[in-house]
Amino acid sequence: MTDSILSKAATMEIPINSNGDSRTAEDDGLEQDLQQVMVSGPNLNETSIVSGGYGGAAEGIIPTSSIKDIRSKSRGITPSHSATSRIANQPEHYPAPSMHHSNSNPSMMSEEATKGVAVEKFDSMKKWSINTYKCTKQMFSERFGRGSKTVDMELEAQIDVLRETKMKYERILRLARELTNHFYNMVQTQQALGDTFADLSQKSPELQDEFGYNAETQRLLCKNGETLLGAINFFVSSINTLVNKTMEDTLMTIKMYENARLEFDAYRADLEELSVGPRDAAAMVRIEIAQQQYQIHKDKYERLHSDVSIKLKFLEENKVKVMHKQLLLFHNAVSAYFAGNQQQLEQTLRQFNVKLKPPGSDKPSWLEEQ
Repeated sequence: MTDSILSKAATMEIPINSNGDSRTAEDDGLEQDLQQVMVSGPNLNETSIVSGGYGGAAEGIIPTSSIKDIRSKSRGITPSHSATSRIANQPEHYPAPSMHHSNSNPSMMSEEATKGVAVEKFDSMKKWSINTYKCTKQMFSERFGRGSKTVDMELEAQIDVLRETKMKYERILRLARELTNHFYNMVQTQQALGDTFADLSQKSPELQDEFGYNAETQRLLCKNGETLLGAINFFVSSINTLVNKTMEDTLMTIKMYENARLEFDAYRADLEELSVGPRDAAAMVRIEIAQQQYQIHKDKYERLHSDVSIKLKFLEENKVKVMHKQLLLFHNAVSAYFAGNQQQLEQTLRQFNVKLKPPGSDKPSWLEEQ
């Protein structure tokens, strides 16, 4: 009964305005206090917000129960024992692990890797552009007689001789291939002619001996012709290796040497141009960088210069050895064939280790075609 009297008295003390609003001056003061608390409290953007109800009250966040306690204290009301025990008995919650960082780390790593590749490509393109510009400038300066050029007269003469020799050997190779084709057609014609003579010797009794002699002669010429074709093919193969592999390899090294020489002269001219300019701090930095680039290209030029000299020396020795053998083979085989000396022709092929292909082996096997 005492509780009902207290509740009735408390109810009678709450004034109600014309709009039915039960707000009092005490409530307005409470809201102002709450606003000050919210303003002076931590920034909500700086706190970690956990959704789903699994996280407890994080540091810097005012729980709802605290707000209710403030309002209750302002009204002179203390929280009930049941509410206090319910709050105290709530299990302690730990903030759920944030998935933001785990999701962003792979994307950040891939983005950084992409940026690294882009920067590397940009640097490579920048170096290539600068190098191309300097070399093009040096090339035009040399062509119009305004720039100096590093020349090794002895080495340049050897290179010119090699290029001229390669052109002449390419002509020998082309003519030898034409001879092979023509001679192969002649051998095939002789074989067909011998088969025709042999057929007529059986069908013409009155001319059997005459057709038989000619058939035997054409067969012998065909056999010797195939032997000579084997020698000529070996000659063509060796010349082709010498021209298109050995000489071409040396010429590729010479091309690299000439490019290195152009780069060396380009960076040498750049260093000389900077050396005669002002000597302030920025200019000294550029001169130091130019000196480093000059030294790098100088070392490259000298290394390729040495490589070209060595390859030209070995190429000359190899060329003499190969051509001595091949020219002797070609001479002996052709002489023996047109002299009709079958034994000498076969001996020549054995002397130079020339192996003839068996009949029907012109077409490559299916293993060679793979």
